[in-house]
Amino acid sequence: MINARWFQRLLRVTRRLYWACRERILFPRQFLALGHASNPRFALRWRDRWLCWGDATSQTSFDRHYVFHTAWASRVLAESKPALHVDISSSLYFVSNASAFVPMRFYDYRPAQLGLDGLECNQADLTKLHFADESLASLSCMHVVEHVGLARYGDPLDYDGDLKAVAELRRVITPGGQLLFVVPIGGEARIQFNAHRIYTYRQVLGMFPGFDLVEFALIPDDGSPLGLVRHAKEALSDQQRYGCGCFWLRKLAS
Repeated sequence: MINARWFQRLLRVTRRLYWACRERILFPRQFLALGHASNPRFALRWRDRWLCWGDATSQTSFDRHYVFHTAWASRVLAESKPALHVDISSSLYFVSNASAFVPMRFYDYRPAQLGLDGLECNQADLTKLHFADESLASLSCMHVVEHVGLARYGDPLDYDGDLKAVAELRRVITPGGQLLFVVPIGGEARIQFNAHRIYTYRQVLGMFPGFDLVEFALIPDDGSPLGLVRHAKEALSDQQRYGCGCFWLRKLAS
């Protein structure tokens, strides 16, 4: 009996075969048809082809985790209006867009020079941040910590690398300061080597003693129309296998 995982693999292979046949039969015909334009305005050469497979869909597909969690974080910043926001290694799409309305400093293990006004980019090691204790009032680290210590990005292999990173995040936030923290989430804590870790809801909260949960938002893994569920319940989180958990946390006074 074919289980769901094997069925998905079979489906992917079938799609590849379909598009391979489509390239050999349909694409050359379309190319030749374009060559018969009555008023040609572009050079058209077969050697310049850039074949795009699988885009002729009824709906536009997208990465649910990265579209919704960055949308959530942007909304939180629009609501909280920090004077300055610091981000550690989150999506470049997030920092480049949010810096249009919030002054932003972005740090990454592999720095990116974006050259946008309102945005500074520099290098930092999340497990050894150079910031002073309790010096940042608004901080984000989203879809990052789950990778730390798995050597995927050239960082040292360290089973507890994620805990060291979280300890640094806790250290640098001011009392009353906010943290936007995003990781994969589900009903079972596990490592999918060497891609990422998946956490439980309770596991994440347990990593942040001395913090209040302002909001938990969830991106379910079932592709449902729910999309981003703000103020989600723990029970819904526990039903996921590879959901996305968005935690808006605030550090309590010492």
